[in-house]
Amino acid sequence: MPAPIDFHFDFSSPYGYLGAELIEALVSRHGRSVNWRPMLLGVIFRETGGAPLTEVPMKGAYSLHDFARSARFHGVPFRMPSRFPIPAQAPSRIVLALRDTDPALAARVVKALYRAYFVDDRDIADPEVAASVAGQAGADAAAARAAVDDPAAKDALKREVAQAIAAGVFGSPFVIADGEAFWGVDRFPQLDRWLATGGF
Repeated sequence: MPAPIDFHFDFSSPYGYLGAELIEALVSRHGRSVNWRPMLLGVIFRETGGAPLTEVPMKGAYSLHDFARSARFHGVPFRMPSRFPIPAQAPSRIVLALRDTDPALAARVVKALYRAYFVDDRDIADPEVAASVAGQAGADAAAARAAVDDPAAKDALKREVAQAIAAGVFGSPFVIADGEAFWGVDRFPQLDRWLATGGF
């Protein structure tokens, strides 16, 4: 069976949200699945000297316009959250606690958390909110809340970030398919062809 593709993302990333809404349909056409890999852009920005797009002169106003335009283009509901960006530790730890035992549930929780933030303007950085959203998506809410403070989940997230940096991940979403890297939703057509042809 073909290996899953790695989908690296930060819950504070609008483009990561759009990618999360689109990635499964894209890769399933090629008999592939998604390995959901939450990471923390703040840590990666410290490595790379990067910054959130909204904080970069000139790019900030453009990006705010483009987030909404890109969502409309892809038919994905979107509302810019009132608090942005947010630290993504709580939702990321919840997903990692689920991923290895129930990947399908982890995928549902990823999308539910993203929608809670980028559609319903819920502050998923708050552990109570993140756990509630996970519960509404079918997870055990109490276990999800416990995962936020679980040293094992904290260590798992640190490993994810370290592995992302080692793999050259510098943005969200960042897809790696069979060793080939694709950064951003705008590269999804290239990813689609790559998976169809094995390269070009």
